[in-house]
Amino acid sequence: LPFLFLFSFSEHDSDDDSYEVLDLTEYARRHHWWNRLFGRNSGPIVEKYSVATQIVMGGVTGWCAGFLFQKVGKLAATAVGGGFLLLQIASHSGYVQVDWKRVEKDVNKAKKQLKKRANKAAPEINTLIEESTEFIKQNIVVSSGFVGGFLLGLAS
Repeated sequence: LPFLFLFSFSEHDSDDDSYEVLDLTEYARRHHWWNRLFGRNSGPIVEKYSVATQIVMGGVTGWCAGFLFQKVGKLAATAVGGGFLLLQIASHSGYVQVDWKRVEKDVNKAKKQLKKRANKAAPEINTLIEESTEFIKQNIVVSSGFVGGFLLGLAS
């Protein structure tokens, strides 16, 4: 699907407007504008498929991911909330006695371990972020379609 735009060129003294049709897909093939924006290695996906195909592929995969994320999120929230509710009912009824001092001690111990692991994992996280950013730059059209589809999947 070619993307066409009409541009208006008018002169100050003239009431007539003249329009020029610009086919953006042809323009992109001739000028390689993405190389200036996203670097020389702008990825094979940009060159293999049309912009419309990339947006559709990204949108469909994004919608599927968003829809599944929504369903799994609801299921997880229901499970955690239901488990907490059952634990509170059992505790209130006397079936379960909770040692809150031990819980607090274990939570503090877990916090310390998480802080240690987070400090060690910082370089790995930075590398992952850099790789993700590079992938998004190389596949900007598919990535934008994915984000839009993901948001639509969450909403449906």
